[in-house]
Amino acid sequence: MTDRTALEERIAYLERVAEDLSEVVARQDAELARLTRRVEMLLAREAEREVEGGGTIPLADQRPPHW
Repeated sequence: MTDRTALEERIAYLERVAEDLSEVVARQDAELARLTRRVEMLLAREAEREVEGGGTIPLADQRPPHW
């Protein structure tokens, strides 16, 4: 195998690895965005429930007891 062939094989391998990693990052980005939306929805829902449950300050906005 010549040096040129070895380099071409190495470049082809690295291109494939870069494409695979790009796909992984794209999937993770979509998953992170989906999970972020769900957390925001849950936080909003819980804040609404706390307000409806007695009109107190939402738990997330209260100081911890040791303050």
